[in-house]
Amino acid sequence: MGNTLVEIKNLVKTYTRGDQEVPVLRDITLSIDRGDFISLMGPSGSGKSTLLNLIAGIDKPTAGILRIDGEDISRLSEGQLADWRASNIGFIFQFYNLMPVLTAYENVELPLLLTNLSKAERKERIEMTLNMVGLSDRMDHYPNELSGGQQQRVAIARAIVTDPTILVCDEPTGDLDKQSASDVLGMLKQLNQELGKTIIMVTHDVHAAEAAKRIVHLEKGELLGEVTSP
Repeated sequence: MGNTLVEIKNLVKTYTRGDQEVPVLRDITLSIDRGDFISLMGPSGSGKSTLLNLIAGIDKPTAGILRIDGEDISRLSEGQLADWRASNIGFIFQFYNLMPVLTAYENVELPLLLTNLSKAERKERIEMTLNMVGLSDRMDHYPNELSGGQQQRVAIARAIVTDPTILVCDEPTGDLDKQSASDVLGMLKQLNQELGKTIIMVTHDVHAAEAAKRIVHLEKGELLGEVTSP
């Protein structure tokens, strides 16, 4: 497989509504290397979020091959898949999905509670990660005390604190002003270029997509083409 991290061949996803089958993805073949940064673009209903969810192990394909780091994740049980996600996937969402009753520190700590790290080890990793996203002076603040851009940076810290194999980002700049969006995209590029994080991002925003190394276009469940970002 060489440097291939995500291997997708002839992938199909179909949902059943009543007695009707609704095809969402049709015969998708795509390869993503370790350390790549790829944007998935397309109109609403194109299947890009579905593809992201399949790669993240949130959903399972109807047919085809989906291997992550050589492992066919479609064959894992729900319990195995939950463990696999916890170890391999970091999630960044459009609306942050922070717990409002927890501080920035406590939000970032959440995924670490599923690990065997001691309290001291968790503290060291959380503080290092919040410092990395420029929020070491905001760790005791609650989400409603932070700007949208700061909340998204907390979400990024939460996503990377477990050192995941892949960061999956669903419209990570969709709820941000222009400057905050630019800051978040700069942070993602830094994570990719300096830490070698593999990033897969869904976006409608052409400017956001250009932060990636590759831009893949989907429409009506089919892969239309790919360009290398300038």
